[in-house]
Amino acid sequence: MKNLTLENITRVCNGVYHGDADKLQKEVCSITTDSRKAEPGCLFVPIVGERVDAHKFIPQVAEAGALAVLSEHVLEEAPCPYILVESSLQAVKDIAEFYLEELAIPVVGITGSVGKTSTKEVIASVLKEKYRTLKTQGNFNNELGLPLTVFRLRDEDEIAVLEMGISDFGEMSRLAKIAKPDTGVITNIGTCHLENLGDRDGVLKAKTEMLNFVKPGGHIILNGDDDKLKTVGEHNGIRPVFFGMTEGQEVYGDEIVSRGLKGMSCRIHMGEESFSVNIPMPGRHMVYNALAAAAVGNVYGLTTEEIKAGIESLQPISGRFKMIETEKFLIVDDCYNANPMSMKASLDVLKDGNGRRVAILGDMGELGPDEQRLHEEVGKHAATCGIDVCICVGDLCRHMAEKARETNPDLTVIYETDRKNLLQNLSDYVKTGDTILVKASHFMKFEEVVETLMNMQD
Repeated sequence: MKNLTLENITRVCNGVYHGDADKLQKEVCSITTDSRKAEPGCLFVPIVGERVDAHKFIPQVAEAGALAVLSEHVLEEAPCPYILVESSLQAVKDIAEFYLEELAIPVVGITGSVGKTSTKEVIASVLKEKYRTLKTQGNFNNELGLPLTVFRLRDEDEIAVLEMGISDFGEMSRLAKIAKPDTGVITNIGTCHLENLGDRDGVLKAKTEMLNFVKPGGHIILNGDDDKLKTVGEHNGIRPVFFGMTEGQEVYGDEIVSRGLKGMSCRIHMGEESFSVNIPMPGRHMVYNALAAAAVGNVYGLTTEEIKAGIESLQPISGRFKMIETEKFLIVDDCYNANPMSMKASLDVLKDGNGRRVAILGDMGELGPDEQRLHEEVGKHAATCGIDVCICVGDLCRHMAEKARETNPDLTVIYETDRKNLLQNLSDYVKTGDTILVKASHFMKFEEVVETLMNMQD
């Protein structure tokens, strides 16, 4: 790993090195917080969690051949060289910041209330047409996940696409200080994490902290159809590039056609150029994601042909509107996470499904004092968007079910108190030929619902 010698690591995390001096100039080959992934030449960073203090695994990783470990306390009988630090978590962030600066490759930073992961996927799919691209995997978008993503970079990588997720003020500044994006992308400002951020103005303030860290001469790319984002003006001398579905924005889409659950089609305009493209995932929101990716591709010199090819080769990921076809059902696996905006968008896509359109919806978390009203809003939307069955699961979803019944007495609405009860009765609620959307916040563990549906037999 470029310039990640034990000497440099000790310096950047304000640590104290204990061990053989002749090893100070050796570079670590990898950095891990998972003792099971320790390998010869690695640096192990023990994180103190709520349940487990990973310092207890230091002997195990030393035996696996680790070059060194970090430690928050003095090791009386150290099995390998170690660097004494005040905080392992802070140290891992400091090391990641240094390493990314040493690599000196362009960074695209992505945040937003809804769609940041799918936007990240489309942007990475576009950029790979020209560059060796590394992207955030899974949910590695927080103050530990972002550094671990950075540590996956190697000299041969040419660009990094880094997702940044937050839930409170100041968190974005800490993430963006590590990433220092050359290009900052914000997808939208929605009603998520209101528990800490208060309202959408609070969300806007928290998300736009990223813009303070965009490198001089860099780029800011924003959704110009978002009523909050379109108020963002020039920032540190950088004028935002806006995308949307309104003519006059720098990058805009029109001729938008839904191909049902097969995806969307549209024409993308960038300056004097335009091109038609098939987006292989459904939902109007995917047009926004493609527009953001086109704007990023344009910044990094891709041709319209390369941008089109990147969008059309997009591959869905598990839990993010992934289509799973079984002998009985078409399952729309969108169970990774949920908030009111994404829930409504997914319901709008479900209505284009074949057979009975069944939504299995679970509680949405971190919505603050308005959580009841926001669940009711989704229930009202479910009742009027054109689906056939709405199954609501969880304490908060009781409000969703009640509002759906009140709004549309003809809609089949089923309420279950929790996932366990749902799974016991699920076979009574679904039929062969159904198209079934599964969506909830991550803590509801609805991947078990998807797995149960996949294993159902006639």
